[in-house]
Amino acid sequence: MKGRFESLGRMEVPGFPPREITVYRPLGYREDAATPALIVFDGQNAFEDAPWNTGGWHLSRAIDALDGSAHVAPLVVAVPHGGATRMDELTPWPIEGRGGRGDAFLDWVAGALVPRVRSRYLLPEGALGAALGGTSWGGLMAVHGHFRFPGLYGGALALSPSCWVGDFAIFDDLRRREVPRFSRVYLDCGGREAEGRMLPPARALAEELRGRGYGPDRLMWVEDPDADHTELEWRKRLPAALRFMYRR
Repeated sequence: MKGRFESLGRMEVPGFPPREITVYRPLGYREDAATPALIVFDGQNAFEDAPWNTGGWHLSRAIDALDGSAHVAPLVVAVPHGGATRMDELTPWPIEGRGGRGDAFLDWVAGALVPRVRSRYLLPEGALGAALGGTSWGGLMAVHGHFRFPGLYGGALALSPSCWVGDFAIFDDLRRREVPRFSRVYLDCGGREAEGRMLPPARALAEELRGRGYGPDRLMWVEDPDADHTELEWRKRLPAALRFMYRR
């Protein structure tokens, strides 16, 4: 048995291309029970394999495999990128003068998409109602968005976050912000990503959070020494990430 895919329709995104938003209702979903939402960037890769990538994340399968007695299966809101504007959308800070409009995109997610989701589905109130997720640039956006909107998103599921964006601006950005009252963060990275260059800053991000009081109940950090920067590797690590993020 499987859950069900639904569409929120085609949504206008000021300053960026419009796009259709896909929602996955997990197996066992009940309309009368408040269910948290996991909003994922690069949502075109979230589910099944597609010709343009090395395999989707199979997120729906991983969610349906969760043990309901120990975990809450979230509603998935998959936000595809805008094609040529992907760098603009998914980088909060410029890269050599390009991109860096991620905050404007996050404003749209918070101000338009989340209310649309809440108008159609029953979510828990406040930060318990949603978390952000993604890979690579999307993983960075998940962490940044969680700390930028701590009352709206209660966590970040970040696979291989691109901590180098904007000359490692995520570190100064986090130091300027308060630790969210409710916060659960999953971080990982592979040892072969960008020939080994992505792992040290991702590890440093985990250490930064530990230094701000994140213990094992609020932070899970995974190093995958032989993993490269591919959807196949993220698919392998995703089940453990979900078990951590959505444990009861």
